[in-house]
Amino acid sequence: MTLSQPQALLPNGERLTLRAATMQDEAFLLSVYESSRAEELAQAHWQEGQKEAFVKWQFDLQRREYDARFPDAEYDVILVDDRPAGRIWVGRDAKQIRLLDIALVPEFQNRGAGTLLLRWLIDEARRVNRPLRHMVFVLNNDAHRFYERLGFTVIEDLGAYKHMEWKSEPPAVASG
Repeated sequence: MTLSQPQALLPNGERLTLRAATMQDEAFLLSVYESSRAEELAQAHWQEGQKEAFVKWQFDLQRREYDARFPDAEYDVILVDDRPAGRIWVGRDAKQIRLLDIALVPEFQNRGAGTLLLRWLIDEARRVNRPLRHMVFVLNNDAHRFYERLGFTVIEDLGAYKHMEWKSEPPAVASG
């Protein structure tokens, strides 16, 4: 099962699609990663080239970690009206669907793309009767509220991260 859907319309009428990330997307994907950490990165004073090297190093470490834990993960570029808007990484195993990462560049945020993509994953989780899990940075209150609105709950506090889960309700037991 894959996340990819033919297409969907966002509330403003823009068309949302996904396509598999390729080597040609690396510079864009790195820029998405950097934009997702912009607030954190702005807190440090960097020497020339230092920030770029740090971001590339962190990006590569993240990808290796995801590849090790979910070797068959899907890495997709999010497109809005055929323009690269972000990335979504999804891993699956016998126990769960794992939203490894989702990020939209600022220009494409708050248009409904994240909600639509999460709803696709929730629909898949419901169909295959597996929990949908995601790690959220503890200081990202907007993300916490976003996931809670979609029915996620915190299942584990890991210090810097909250492990959140969407789980379909178990089937109702008929009472006799």
